[in-house]
Amino acid sequence: MNVKTEGTKLIIERTFSVSQERLFKAFTTSSELEAWWGPKGWKTTNKRFEFETGGYWHYCMKCEDKSQGDFYGMESWGLAKFKEIQAPERFLYEDMFSDEEGNVNTDLPGMDIEVLFVPTEGGTKLITTTFFDSAESLERLSEMGMVEGTASQMDRLEEYLK
Repeated sequence: MNVKTEGTKLIIERTFSVSQERLFKAFTTSSELEAWWGPKGWKTTNKRFEFETGGYWHYCMKCEDKSQGDFYGMESWGLAKFKEIQAPERFLYEDMFSDEEGNVNTDLPGMDIEVLFVPTEGGTKLITTTFFDSAESLERLSEMGMVEGTASQMDRLEEYLK
């Protein structure tokens, strides 16, 4: 996994040995997303999933791994709004922290995330670009473990696709 920052953008790249269509489907089908989304030891449940422009994805990640100490039993709710979809090449969504009811947590920064699926020799390169409103927001979420969580999540996706 390659990670870099450019100003207020966090760019993560990883190549998977599956077709563009297969990788796109893993991100855009509710049951598939639930099977791998989130860091290792966490289970994701989609409360709402409408993969269409203007549609919402409301989900909960819950830590089910007792070895993760204080994180065990913790729930993390998210709300996303799909802004643009060009299947199977890319989609763009706004990602926000929320509560169980879907109310946005304004104490934590929201972000726009573009997900690109680029065909390569023998697979597909996934490129996610997260756009933050400020360098401080990027730094705050980085300190909360966003990159490490994404790395763990990409490992889970790799295992799921096998």
